[in-house]
Amino acid sequence: MKVAIVTGASSGIGQSAAIEIAKRGTGVILTYAANPRGGLDTVAAIEKEGGTAVALPLDVGESASFSAFRDTVAGVLRDTWQRDSFDYLVNNAGFARTSLIEDMTEETFDRLMAVLLKGPFFLTQKLLPLMANGGAVVNTSSNSTAKAGLEPGYSAYASMKGGLDVLTRYMAKEFSPRGIRVNAVSPGATRTRLADDAFTRFPEVIPPLAARTALGRVGEPGDIGAMIATLVSDESRWVTAQVIEVSGGYNL
Repeated sequence: MKVAIVTGASSGIGQSAAIEIAKRGTGVILTYAANPRGGLDTVAAIEKEGGTAVALPLDVGESASFSAFRDTVAGVLRDTWQRDSFDYLVNNAGFARTSLIEDMTEETFDRLMAVLLKGPFFLTQKLLPLMANGGAVVNTSSNSTAKAGLEPGYSAYASMKGGLDVLTRYMAKEFSPRGIRVNAVSPGATRTRLADDAFTRFPEVIPPLAARTALGRVGEPGDIGAMIATLVSDESRWVTAQVIEVSGGYNL
């Protein structure tokens, strides 16, 4: 059985990606940070459909913990799937903070950097020896990196995601001798718990976003999760180094 690691899978896009990947017959190691209940809910949803999943704690902003996490993953692979390798990595864990440049604190900037760019870089580096040849990586980016239609306040967040887009191409280049493909998905406005459940707290922001979207609504986690599952699968065996916008035609 193929096995995937999905970070930040206690809710939203990561949860949906883990469930969609499992539906395709792949085992899943999923991570959670501040929401262990959500991680267990994801496992339960996968097991209800006959899949196999294990939830592990991980703060992607704490790179010093990655060696211990890799050792834990190796043990789970051995105990649950009788394997010493895994196949797919989805670098999805993240958070959002908005601030105008003039108001941004170094503390917030550094935390965004640690979680959104440094985390995926060094977590992938640490897990690479456990990844099987012919595998795949998907990084969750954002359409806040676009060249037009920018929203003030996303400068730091979008800069990290822009760095992740570049990192995606370099990973694709460097991992290609092992047959490992690397792509990114770039969601538009999606109904997740990001930014402290902003859509739930401020439902009035949804109609204007839907109006700017060609397909007439905001995204749902399943819209993005299905694309991630497709990208790691063999259906996308000839796709690498791409940043694919999954936004329903935002600002089209």
